[in-house]
This record gives sequence, C-alpha cells and structure tokens, in this order.
Amino acid sequence: MNPISSFRAKCALLSLGAMLLVAPSCSKNSKSKKDNQDSAQVAVETAIVQQGSIDNIGSFTASVQAKATNEIVPQTGGRIRQIKAEVGQQVSRGQILAVMDNSQLSQAEVQLADAKLAYSRTDELYKVGGVSKAQWDARKSALTVAETAHRNLQENTYLRSPISGVVTARNYDSGDMCSPSLPIFVVEQITPVKLLINISERYYTQVKKGMPAHVRVEALGTDEAFEGKVSLIHPTLNAQTHTFTVEVEVANRDQKLRPGMYANVEIDFGQITAVMVSDRAVVKTPGSGEYYVYTLENGKAVRTIVEVGRQVGDQYEVVSGLAPGTTVITEGAQVVRNGEQVNVVKRSSSK
Repeated sequence: MNPISSFRAKCALLSLGAMLLVAPSCSKNSKSKKDNQDSAQVAVETAIVQQGSIDNIGSFTASVQAKATNEIVPQTGGRIRQIKAEVGQQVSRGQILAVMDNSQLSQAEVQLADAKLAYSRTDELYKVGGVSKAQWDARKSALTVAETAHRNLQENTYLRSPISGVVTARNYDSGDMCSPSLPIFVVEQITPVKLLINISERYYTQVKKGMPAHVRVEALGTDEAFEGKVSLIHPTLNAQTHTFTVEVEVANRDQKLRPGMYANVEIDFGQITAVMVSDRAVVKTPGSGEYYVYTLENGKAVRTIVEVGRQVGDQYEVVSGLAPGTTVITEGAQVVRNGEQVNVVKRSSSK
C-alpha cells in the first residue's frame, strides 16, 4: 500500500470512531433536554367541576329598628311643670311622662262645668215645653264644644305614652318652655324589634309572610342567634337596584337587641342546583372583586374569569363562567401563569 492510501485509510478509521463516540452522546443529551423540560413545568393537581344541590340561604345586612317610635310633645308650646321619666326608663302605655302648665285646663274645667249646668237647665225646660228645639240644640252643641276643648287640654297637659317601650331621648327639664318642633320625650317600642332587608327580585315569589329568619348581631357575638319571621313584604320593587324590601320581626323578649345595632339576617330559600368548584381553584385578583380559575386545555393553564356565589364548606358556588365537566387546576393555581404548560401529577373530582 502506498503512503497516500495508508493515510486515507487511517483517516477513515478515525472518522468512524468519532461518529461512534458522538452518537451515544447526542442521544443522551436529547433525553436529558426532554427531562429538563418536564421538570421545568409547574406540577399541578386538577379536579372536574361538578353540579350538586346546596342549601340556598340568603344573607342580608340590616340595622335593628324599633317596632314603633313616638315623640311626646304638646300641640302648642308651654311651660313644663314636671318631668316624670328619664332616659332608659321602661314605660307603659298610658303612663304620664310630663305635666304641663295647667292654667288653661283650669279655665276649661270651669267652662265645662258652666256648659253642663246650662244644658241641664235647658234640657229640663225642653221636656216641659219651656224652650224650643233650636234652643236645646244650641245648648247641646255648646256642651259638646266644651267637652272637646277640655279633653284636648287635658291630653296636652298630662302627656302620656301611647305605647309601652323605653325612653330613648329627653330634651327638656322641669320648668323649661317647650316648643312643638322639639319633642319632650322619644319613646321606642323594642319588644318586638324589626329589621328591613333588601332582597333580589329573583326571590320575590319565594318570600312569604311568616317565613323564619335567623338574626345575628356583631355586638352580642355571632354565636348567639335570634329567631325572627317575615312580618311585611313591600309590594313594589326598586327599579335601580332590582330589589324589594322585607320587614323581619324579632320578639326580643329579653330586650338584648337595641335600635341601631348592626345585624346579619339569614333566610332559607330551600335547595338549588348549582355548579360547584373547590375553593383551592379560585383565585381573587388583588385590589378588585374579580375572581378567576385556571382551566386545563391541551396541557396548558387557561385563565378563566368566574362569578362566584356563596362558599359552602370547601366549595364555591359558581354563578357564571364554568360548566360542569370542566377541568380546573386546584393545587398550583396560585403560581401558574396564563398559557403556561403544566405537568398534571394528580387528577380528582371537584372535591
């Protein structure tokens, strides 16, 4: 073999050896690259959105109000002779709370006595034909006017409470001159109390008078519940808010509930069929009321806006945005990004 041929043969052998060495190395690098890509994907768990029945309990906020409120004030201004009640005092219907100057009442009593005497004399004469029917009618009318005047002055001299309740305001002291524009007392009936709540129009046909309601007051602790009932349903709806007003009455026999307290009212509307999703799948956008989930499509996380309703245990009611059977990401929903390829390590039902 000549020198040139020998050199070419050696080169061929070296090239073949290099190829044999490189081939396994390339195969190993390709497999390693694929493994790195899989390990770079976010590991997630998924669940299937399901449909189920849940208790449809409406929750509403309201302020406790007195069942009735009365302002104690005379028809005309005058001097107060005596104050007979204090703020916080329990009063009964018909109880005298204040006594006004009685000078006008004294005059009215004299006038009433004169009118009664005059009528009595005229009546006796009329019976024997001593006076005409017109004269008798005039005396009778004068007596009626005197009785009415006396009764009005008596009511405006001895000021009584028209309801049983508690005195919540007193604006004058004994000896003060009062004005009809500012009541002497405010009396509120707090046995029972009422709460006014605004309910969505979609429940209008479901709300019935007498329906039970559960009331909780923050000031008394959420563990204590008060039983109430729907006592009044307003017949008209608010065109702007699409709600109607319902009055809930609570007996409040122990008088723990006081006007002005902030309360939460719950009414059970029965069961409804709803789309439910794990609370682990639901993410809230910071600084807004927007909620979203990540659905799984072709191995990728897809951000989907949803409207959520009530939370029942570890499930959210989905009002809109998801259909039953949709796959959503549960574990890992807080860290994945929209459109990102994910690695599903566990699949389960919606729970």
